Amino acid sequence: MSSGKVLLGVLAGVAAGALVGILFAPEKGSDTRKKISRKGEDYVDALKEKFNDLIDTVSEKFDKVKEDATEFAEQARAQANGAEKNAKTASN
Repeated sequence: MSSGKVLLGVLAGVAAGALVGILFAPEKGSDTRKKISRKGEDYVDALKEKFNDLIDTVSEKFDKVKEDATEFAEQARAQANGAEKNAKTASN
């Protein structure tokens, strides 16, 4: 099962649980709305934090790949220069 389906299932379960909790809440509607608002803000903050962590991870991996590609290009250039020198030496 893909992680996208699992995440969707978890979010659907959370939403259903929240709806049932609101319907059977013993508190006044204004208090319930304030709690929902605060909880929503908490979820948004947590989501922003996870997104920022994801962006940091992707950036780190991109920098690593970029570094590796640069190193590989430098090695290839050095080998090409060495082969060119050997060819010149052999032809003389």
